[in-house]
Amino acid sequence: MSAPVSIYEPFRAGLPPLGSYLRSLWARRSFIAEFSRSELREQNYGSVFGQLWLVLNPLLLSGVYFLLIYIIGGHSDATRYGHLTANLFLFYLISNSLTGGVKSITAGQRLILNTAFPRVMLPISATVIALFKFAPTLLVFFVMRTVLGLHYSWQMFWAIPVILIALLMGLGMAILISCINVYFRDIASLLPYMTRSLLYLSPILYHASDVSEKIKTLEVVNPLFYLLDAWSQVMVYAKAPDLYSLAHAFIWALSIFLIGSYFFLSRERDFAVRL
Repeated sequence: MSAPVSIYEPFRAGLPPLGSYLRSLWARRSFIAEFSRSELREQNYGSVFGQLWLVLNPLLLSGVYFLLIYIIGGHSDATRYGHLTANLFLFYLISNSLTGGVKSITAGQRLILNTAFPRVMLPISATVIALFKFAPTLLVFFVMRTVLGLHYSWQMFWAIPVILIALLMGLGMAILISCINVYFRDIASLLPYMTRSLLYLSPILYHASDVSEKIKTLEVVNPLFYLLDAWSQVMVYAKAPDLYSLAHAFIWALSIFLIGSYFFLSRERDFAVRL
């Protein structure tokens, strides 16, 4: 029996048949995993020193920021350092999804022009790579918080839904920005400034409770604000997160994912022309 033939008609904006598209995507899950591993090896994360730098980079950054906070504020403690490090690690999960996803389509030009496959696999692979990078930092943080003397509790299992929300948000951002970059290539140059702005506007260098009353109304427009606040409550203070924070983060993550997916899938067949 001959293999089925895919016929691609002239581009017309609109969603593809989602049932067959998702089945095709699921059938290629092994390729996504292997493609992600190969990208990690290409970035030297398959070596001991590459994995070590993966952990040292955010740790050194948190140390520099902690020193800055100590110099400016005049005092700090182990809890403050734990908050800074924990939130930096989760922030890197999302920012790595963004930085990996922004050029995932343009960098896969040859693959797209020569092979028929769901293009969304490429930004998905960027998020999988970000997750692979995040996993060892999570283990290091547990060791670090033990050294700092922070207590443990069963409430820390709330970290699982927080990580899932962060992955959904990172995936949605990767899908959306990868599609935007096909049409506006300068977005890749602006991305470092965007991620740095998110870093400073999110409760990483400070606690959510430290924000002045004048700008508290702006918290709702930052998709990472309540997510990182919930993460800090769970991982640093070993408490259950505020349900409003979780709901706010989930709504943002789901909205970004749905908007990004619709935009991506409706324009996917135009990529080969744009590349």
